[in-house]
Parts: sequence; C-alpha cells; structure tokens
Amino acid sequence: MKFAHFSHVWAKAGLSPAQRYEQLWRELELCDQLGFDYGFCVEHHFRPDESLMSAPQLYTIAAGARTKNIRLGGMGHIVPLHHPLRLAEELAVADQMIGGRLEIGLVPGILPAYFAPFKVDYAPRREVTLEFAKFLKVVYAEKASFDFEGRFHQHKGVKLAVNPIQMPHPPLWIETRDPATLEFCAKEGINTGYFLLFPRDEAAGRYQRYLDLWNEAGWPSKPNIAYSTVVFVADTDEEAIKTAAVHAGRAYRGLFGSSANMEELREVQYRFADFFESRGELGAAKIARNLLDENYLLENDLVLIGSPETVMRKLKSFATAGMFNTFMGEFNFADIGEAAMMKSIYLFGTKVMPHLRDFEPF
Repeated sequence: MKFAHFSHVWAKAGLSPAQRYEQLWRELELCDQLGFDYGFCVEHHFRPDESLMSAPQLYTIAAGARTKNIRLGGMGHIVPLHHPLRLAEELAVADQMIGGRLEIGLVPGILPAYFAPFKVDYAPRREVTLEFAKFLKVVYAEKASFDFEGRFHQHKGVKLAVNPIQMPHPPLWIETRDPATLEFCAKEGINTGYFLLFPRDEAAGRYQRYLDLWNEAGWPSKPNIAYSTVVFVADTDEEAIKTAAVHAGRAYRGLFGSSANMEELREVQYRFADFFESRGELGAAKIARNLLDENYLLENDLVLIGSPETVMRKLKSFATAGMFNTFMGEFNFADIGEAAMMKSIYLFGTKVMPHLRDFEPF
C-alpha cells in the first residue's frame, strides 16, 4: 500500500491563513520524515469559512521547498477554471522546481458556485477535463512544437519554454466513480480514487472493472486506486475516540455552508443527499445524510479512529473490501489540536504504515 497526507486546508478558528499554511507545512515536513508517499491538497474557491486552498500549485511549490522526498500535487486542479496552456506551463515548472516529485490530479469540479465568478460554462466540465488529460500528453512530448485539435483545445505550432522533469509526463490522476470516466482513465493510464461518500462495497465492482481494463490496455504496473477519509491515531482506542470522535462528526461540516444554525445546515445537507438520490446513488445519499453524526460514522466504519492496531486492522479491511491500494488520510480536521494531530501522524507513520507496506489489496 501507499500513503498520502490529504488536506482540504480547512479554516481554523484563531488562525490566520498564513498561520494555517505554516501549520500545514509542519504536517508535511513530519510526513516527509516518516516516509509518506504523497502530499495532496484540494482546489476550492470562495469559501473563507471552509477551505483556504484555492491555488494547488502554490501549495506544491511551498511544500516542495520544505520537503525532500514526498511527492506532491493538487488532487485536483479544477481543469475548466484554468487556461489549458497556462496550467500546462505551471505544472511543468512546478515539476522542475520540486525536483521531479509532481503528481498531477485533475477534476472537472462539482459545485457550480465555483464556475460562475470565473464566467466558465459548467455543463461541459467533464469533457473539458478528459480532453485536457490527452492534451497534456501532447504538450509534454519532446518535439520542436506541438499541434492539438480538439473540441475545447486548439493550438498549433506551440512549444513550452519548460517541460517537466518527468517524461513523458508526471503521473496523472482523475478521482472518479463514474464508469465512463473510469474506462477513460484505464485506457489512458490514469490513476483514480474516491471519497468516503461512495460506499466501499459498491465501489469494489467499479474499480475491478477499471483494473480489468487497465490490464487489457497493457500498462506495465498496477494503477493507484485511492480512498480518502479522516484518520486519528492515539495510544489506545479509548483515548482516540475521546479525543477525535466529536471532531469527526464536524470534519465535513464546511461542505454544507457556513451557517451556525443547525436547522439551516441540515437543510443544505439533505439537499446534498437528495442530489445523490436523484442520480440513483442511494448509498452515497445515506452517507451524506449522516455525515455530521459521529456515531454513525464510527458504527459504519467510515472514519479511522483508534489505536495503531485498530487503525491498521480496519484500514486493511477497508482496502480489501473497497478495492484501493492508496490511502489518502485527512489528519487535520475540525478543531483537533495541533499536538494531538501531530502525534496522530507520527503514530500512523511509525506504527501503521510499516505493517501495511507489503500488503497488496489486489
């Protein structure tokens, strides 16, 4: 298995953005020392009460300057919000600046609220993103110049000033549970993954199909299939639950708005769940309706909270049932204190990761 520090870079009471970023670098420095494989962040916009990360490239460069080995990137860049050439240039420069440690995560974006201020059309976001993945492969080819003629990207006779260190391109990721997108990723050699909202028992069949298509395409190594949820490790189960359970129930509260009124918050939460239900995703809808209930999260094994032995055992079970070989842990959530959070990272890195390094879920 492989392991990532994953961060929404949630806003924290009492911390300015600058102070929150400095805390983030301390987390990543520790992860780098402990041998974590990856550090990933989101791209969110226009919610200062929620995520303070709207510029994944800046995260990558700053984190790269403070670490030596951990691989870094946005998970992912909301492709339609960026000019394609500009994004390709910035990704290439970032890979050079951090010594060839860049991972490129691409996403089409979910929330229309991100698109309107940029005056970007929301409807074709998936098609734009998939075409950009093909575009990047052409852009980074070692040629005098490149031409690309697509539906959304048209360029002729262009040559970048800087190519990435990693050729033919840095590893690509598109986190998705959409069957058609998973088929595209398998054929194009693109890693994937999913979030705790997608039930692991439902996920297994889709990712088995992805893996079958990957193998049919003849790629020489296994893909990364990632799973993301919150994690907290303490010396004992009792200490972990006492410290972190209530915070787990607040971890994703920011997804539903900034209201302090629980009734208003629930209304948004249930609309969120109704959206999944309208798409026929009943399992995701059920989780969404209970995402703020720490007891539900614990009883249904949707978060990892416990002693090193418990977290190791549960993570192994999660990976087997959910068909993933990369774990993206969100260690800093809700109002967890920094000392407890840093100890949690340390325990995970020293007492969980070593026992699962050789474990292969598929």
